[in-house]
Amino acid sequence: MSHGASLRLHVPEPTGRPGHETDFSYLHLSRAGEVRKPPIDASPADTSDLAYTLVRVLDDEGRAVGPWAPDADPELLRRGLRAMMKTRAFDARMLIAQRQKKISFYIQCLGEEAIATGHALVLQQGDMCFPTYRQQGLLLARDDVTLVELICELMSNERDPLKGRQLPVCYSMKRAGFFSISGNLATQFIQAVGWGMASAIKGDTRIASGWIGDGATAESDFHTALTFAHVYRAPVILNVVNNQWAISTFQAIAGGEATTFAARGVGCGIASLRVDGNDFLAVLAASRWAAERARSNLGPTLIEWVTYRAGAHSTSDDPSRYRPADDWAHFPLGDPIPRLAQHLTAIGAWSPQEHDQTQADLQAQVNAAVKEAERFGSMADGHVADAATLFEDVYKDVPEHLKRQREQLSSEGRQPWPR
Repeated sequence: MSHGASLRLHVPEPTGRPGHETDFSYLHLSRAGEVRKPPIDASPADTSDLAYTLVRVLDDEGRAVGPWAPDADPELLRRGLRAMMKTRAFDARMLIAQRQKKISFYIQCLGEEAIATGHALVLQQGDMCFPTYRQQGLLLARDDVTLVELICELMSNERDPLKGRQLPVCYSMKRAGFFSISGNLATQFIQAVGWGMASAIKGDTRIASGWIGDGATAESDFHTALTFAHVYRAPVILNVVNNQWAISTFQAIAGGEATTFAARGVGCGIASLRVDGNDFLAVLAASRWAAERARSNLGPTLIEWVTYRAGAHSTSDDPSRYRPADDWAHFPLGDPIPRLAQHLTAIGAWSPQEHDQTQADLQAQVNAAVKEAERFGSMADGHVADAATLFEDVYKDVPEHLKRQREQLSSEGRQPWPR
């Protein structure tokens, strides 16, 4: 037997590094309006081509074109635009708060606002989201979640309902259908599938929505979630946010080079879509399609949202060390906020003047909320949740060894604990 050349591995490399312009041709984009829209009851196999194309609605002139263009009232779209602007204003102010040491850590969703806010407008009361730390838009799009509540959680102060037990940005809000965020990768996917299965077992009407980043698709929980979702036709939407980068690792390392992340759903027998995540109308349409399938007992849908992480991975990250500093300016899918604003302006439902005024109003609201939240303390002044609260909500009946520790804590200067 003859032997050929030595074996070698292929190690993916990003298409751009600091000092070099990124070649975004790897994205394989489709023109706005050209991708077909299958019926709600299409079989998963009949969506296989949609895992390799890209669902887009807004063209370069801001027109809604093609079969995916949603029947959306202009006021709903105005609400979506305000939610995106609110999320961006909130992120910008929280970044400043972290630099002022009022909070210890923060993660922005700059450039990705359309995905969570558009998805939030499709879900119903009682549905449950299992998000990652970059879906704050799911909460900020709601009218029943106040900015002060979120900021108090970030500041771990006396009004933090989580009592300082969660890392900042790891929100938890049961009434808003927002499951406690875990810093462990991919756990939320299999939890979402399990929750959806439980809803079906109980004969309920609520669906689940799970979230994951492109890098976390390499985790075993991702594949386990797909298997259970497929086998039991769980009423769940499986969202993969492909924002091109983990903290310093390009999405190709997780397997996004030779195929798409949406294709993994097709391989598991799940209806799958690849969608322009910076096109608010496409987000709205795809989310509606997936939600209707889930509510109609037609099984799960996996959606790969193609977007770009415009900011740092977190306040601990410096992306200029591993990618071109101006990448976002060249990203071919643009910025979701001006894209939707352009569309609304074209149909006479928005104006540059209203845009500027709305932005100023939202910034004022966020600033006022920060001042209100600071009344209850922040990391900067050390006025945070009392250490004694660590004994609460753990046991119904506190065991003796914890009672002794509690008393020891109070003897060191804390307030006495009631027996």
